[in-house]
Formats: sequence, C-alpha cells, structure tokens
Amino acid sequence: MATSQIGKVDTVVDAKGQVCPMPIVMLAKAFKDLAVGQILMLLATDAGAKKDVAAWAEKTGNLLLETSEEGGVLAFYLQKV
Repeated sequence: MATSQIGKVDTVVDAKGQVCPMPIVMLAKAFKDLAVGQILMLLATDAGAKKDVAAWAEKTGNLLLETSEEGGVLAFYLQKV
C-alpha cells in the first residue's frame, strides 16, 4: 500500500481494477457517509482517476490532500469539508 504523511484514515475505498466512471461513483457513495473533517483513501488502478479525482474534489469543494502511486496503484487521500 502507498505510504503517506496523512494521519488517521477513516475510510478506505478499494476501486482497484475498476474503470471510469466506477472509481468516482464509489468515491462519491462512500463520501456521503463521512462526517466533516474525516479522511477517505481511494485506491485505484485506472490512470484516468488522476484527473477525475482532482476534478471531483474541486467540483464538490472537498480537499484532495495527497496523491501517490506505488506499483501501479494510485492512492488518493481526500478530506470532507
């Protein structure tokens, strides 16, 4: 799993092997259950998720804290605001 400087992760969404639009669909669904301030980690292997997750965060006003990649797996850390 990717390493991060982010502290406690409240929810992990595993979208590895899913292609667009499923990583974003899974992210949006899981985000509904988060409280303000909580952090979600999304794992994805679809290269398109890089731009899609950034665009989703900007559109929804949530924070994309960090993005990393290790062994072909993208890890996105987002905070609900």
